[in-house]
Amino acid sequence: MATVDHPGLAGALPIHRDGISSGRAVILKEAEALRLLANSLDDGFERAVDLLLSTERRVIVTGVGKSGHIGRKISATLAATGTASFFLHAGEAAHGDLGMVMPGDSLLVVSNSGFTRELRPLIGYARRFDIPIIAIVSQLHSPLARAATVILRLPQTAEACPARIAPTTSTAMSLAMGDALAIATMNRRGVTRTELAIWHPGGEIGSRLAPIDEIIDLDEPMPLVRADAPMREVVFEMTSGGKGVAAVIDDDGALIGVITDGDLRRAFDQVLTARARDIMTPHPVTVPRGAPVEEVMALMNARKITVVFITEPADSTRPIGIAHIHDLVP
Repeated sequence: MATVDHPGLAGALPIHRDGISSGRAVILKEAEALRLLANSLDDGFERAVDLLLSTERRVIVTGVGKSGHIGRKISATLAATGTASFFLHAGEAAHGDLGMVMPGDSLLVVSNSGFTRELRPLIGYARRFDIPIIAIVSQLHSPLARAATVILRLPQTAEACPARIAPTTSTAMSLAMGDALAIATMNRRGVTRTELAIWHPGGEIGSRLAPIDEIIDLDEPMPLVRADAPMREVVFEMTSGGKGVAAVIDDDGALIGVITDGDLRRAFDQVLTARARDIMTPHPVTVPRGAPVEEVMALMNARKITVVFITEPADSTRPIGIAHIHDLVP
């Protein structure tokens, strides 16, 4: 480890020459800052949640530079958890975009120092139209803090970069504060998993939260055999279905068993004489239409099976579809 002198800073700062030591030092510094932040939350945080819940229109998040990047993420998290929000660049606001801010909105302003000049027109506009401001800021004597309706103060701690200049620790705390605010508001709002699924229809999250019947094609023919079906018919259905299983039904069409590749191997010596009922595994696992995919996958993993049958909620004996574990993995 070496040291380097920086003009304007007292003393020399440590410089880690290897990447691992440098990276670990940054992470530990930011982790300590987050611990301080968690312990510093006070009644102002609760008031901020109350303000977000009472906002009639949108929560408009703003900031400049690295705080602006953090603000974009905070806005996205608010919107994804049930609080209508968008990001407004403070620099663009003074050149006509202030028209996006209306009475009934609230402002969430991110600025470590609170002295950022580009914020001043926006702060003045908010005062003029009585738009409340939540400030994520460290300096209580700053213009932003003085204008704020609610202050979410960041602990004053050094940045993690050797020069103590590049926003690192401060942005980590701002991001964590925004996440905490969004999730606390979501919990107070009573947002359900169903609502989250509606807001996250794409990607891996959407796949996990989607109802099983949106992932599986219920119009696809199922491999069904009667209880007295011979092995030739069972093997044909298993092969044509492409799932490696066949559902065994009784004369009324009720599901009474399942035959897998493993069942066939175990009954190989009976293949010329056995009927479906002789080698099936009774009481196959079923899930109702509408069950979330992640719950279905958890059930399959817990039971150590690769296939489940989908049924109507009112009758777990009437299969309407079949899901293989490979169908559920994005």
